[in-house]
Amino acid sequence: MKRHYFIILTTILVLIMGCATPRINIFSVTPDPLKEYTLEGTGADKILLIPIYGLISDNPKKGLITATPSLVEQVVSQINKAQKDKQIKAVLFKINSPGGTITASDLLYHEISAYKEKTGSKIVISMMDLATSGAYYMSLPADIIMAHPTTITGSVGVISLQPKVKGLMDKIGLGVDVQKVGKYKDMASPFRDTSEEERKLLQKAMNDFGERFMGLVKKHRQLTPQAIAEISTARVFLADEALQMGLIDKIGYISDAVKETKKIAKISEDAKLIVYRRAEFPEDNYYNIAGAASENLNVSVINIELPEILSAKAGFYYLWPGAVSTE
Repeated sequence: MKRHYFIILTTILVLIMGCATPRINIFSVTPDPLKEYTLEGTGADKILLIPIYGLISDNPKKGLITATPSLVEQVVSQINKAQKDKQIKAVLFKINSPGGTITASDLLYHEISAYKEKTGSKIVISMMDLATSGAYYMSLPADIIMAHPTTITGSVGVISLQPKVKGLMDKIGLGVDVQKVGKYKDMASPFRDTSEEERKLLQKAMNDFGERFMGLVKKHRQLTPQAIAEISTARVFLADEALQMGLIDKIGYISDAVKETKKIAKISEDAKLIVYRRAEFPEDNYYNIAGAASENLNVSVINIELPEILSAKAGFYYLWPGAVSTE
């Protein structure tokens, strides 16, 4: 019985702490600077390939031992480096993501838009398995959005994740004494039910975030009223459907996206396709999912990454929850 209560209490603490994880600093590691590596080509002009994998967040990704920079930090560090290289004529984002927090998604949208305006570089999106919700949001400034034939995209909407532990606490006889100043100070608290009035306030916030998302879709994409109505349901679309709706421009493989990038950037066929990494990968190619956070491969460090769902804290998301990794 004691063990049963211990498991329940541990579960409650994990939920309360926003699924926080212990961080043990066994090693003091200073990341190596980003270095440029050529995947193919020998020409003077360059295309920078940036991978976007996993949950879009501006929080570091924590393992049991180490933490890696957030996805937003990784992308921005590469964009900032690219601004200093006048030979980079285009950036190709290879995306495999279900979306993420509304702020992190909006940050990437802003940074990509600003980079495009400052440099005049072309932006191309190549969608892999997934580019839903926040991942689609960040893709909107692109000159061309291309999906893999088996891509799932769409999910243009907002979801709120609010864990509740009240029922479980009632069963084991636990309670939380809350004292507050301000009627709505503990709104969305996990320790009590949400009132109808509070639900309306939360829904208003979600409506505002949803309207912002849909407004940007209308701004960047030429959509029919019928397509807008269908997309507004926040359903996901297969590549063929997304093309028909106007969410994407083309269907093709990443090699096709590279060719299309060279075409719209008006650069030669032998232009270099480059990546920024912190470590060199033997026989590297554009299917390598390693991002800018990758460290020296010769260093053996225990870094057990926790399931992606555990990094999703309470809040508002541009996210398709059906695709969040639990492995």
